[in-house]
Amino acid sequence: MPILTVPFIALLLAIAVLPLASPRWWHRTRNQALVVTLLSAPVIIYLTRSDPHLLNEKMAEYASFIIVIGALFVITGGIHIRGSLSGTPLVNTGMLGIGAVLANVLGTTGASVLLIRPLLRANKRRKRVAHIVIFFIFIVANCGGALTPIGDPPLLLGFLRGVPFTWTLGLWPQWLLVNASLLVIFNVWDQVALNRDERELPGAQHEEVLEHEPLRIEGAVEMLVLAGVIATILISPAGRDAVIVGLALIGYFAGSSEHRKLNGFTFGPLVEVAVLFAGIFATMAPVLEMLNAWAQRPDFAVHTPAQFFWATGALSSVLDNAPTYLAFSAAAAGLQGLQPHGPFIGAIASDPDGARILAAVSIGAVFMGANTYIGNAPNFVVRAIAVENGVKMPSFFGYMLYSAGILVPLFVLVSVVFFN
Repeated sequence: MPILTVPFIALLLAIAVLPLASPRWWHRTRNQALVVTLLSAPVIIYLTRSDPHLLNEKMAEYASFIIVIGALFVITGGIHIRGSLSGTPLVNTGMLGIGAVLANVLGTTGASVLLIRPLLRANKRRKRVAHIVIFFIFIVANCGGALTPIGDPPLLLGFLRGVPFTWTLGLWPQWLLVNASLLVIFNVWDQVALNRDERELPGAQHEEVLEHEPLRIEGAVEMLVLAGVIATILISPAGRDAVIVGLALIGYFAGSSEHRKLNGFTFGPLVEVAVLFAGIFATMAPVLEMLNAWAQRPDFAVHTPAQFFWATGALSSVLDNAPTYLAFSAAAAGLQGLQPHGPFIGAIASDPDGARILAAVSIGAVFMGANTYIGNAPNFVVRAIAVENGVKMPSFFGYMLYSAGILVPLFVLVSVVFFN
């Protein structure tokens, strides 16, 4: 069995390293599919012969996951914010705060794609903008999405494995502490940056920073369909996937193609997610079984909520946070004597001790995906849009200086307050 963990580890390393080492080659869907196929094939062949039921379970979970992610992506692609706001610290802070809330309704990817362009338009006449994008990644693309299963892929996987939809609302103290702290820090930082701009920009240019056009949200059909998707997730487990697919098709064909064009909507990111997660779901099955078995041994090193928080977060910083969440949830199940099948994460959530560990895993996965550009899919999307709009963003390691100096102290505080 341990040899079957190699494809999973190799795939996560490929996802983490290849976008940096060979971006042009990696971002061709054909090449991603080739890597996924080569690494998944040994595990699929093994499971087909030894445990076809487990393979079928993974395929069903993958289909449900991609259907929900795809529907949210397609529907929010037709919601457009027209106009712009003035790029003042108060307005920028308000936008980030709104994004932290919207991330739980639209998903971190949907909220990021919806808000990043209006935020960049509001600040297009300012000289110092990179910090705005960095805090946007911290809050909207990551830490904001911790309150609902829609917010971030790890929590969606938990929901599909039996965690009640409203369970994540209980994470509001951690959500409020981190996001409120980040908004305060950002507001002070942005005020200092604007003051420096004011000294360096000519008077007329600085006045242009304060100009804005009326702001309005367009996409009534898409917003109505989005409400239908959320209602379906909440109240209709039977036939849920078929209903969501139908609503997504309505949102796409009855929605506005003009809005999608203005948003720069393409199916490319969704195809990439579908391809990569096909490999992740296929290759992670043996890993979950192994971690679950290890956790039942007395010498397993990770036991306390704080240890689960840091272990999950550390891996989520450099690997995709969704499979990391599943891996440590399987380990948590092992501590409870549960097998990693069916709604096992829901069983962890229903136990008081297990719930504390699951909260640590959930918060570690969602929050620490912000530590690097590769910790969560929206991070790269936001960075690419910012660079497209002329923002000079820090390098991979330059970004980590910001996360190490701002995020890590907050995570230490979260660990001490909630998980010790």
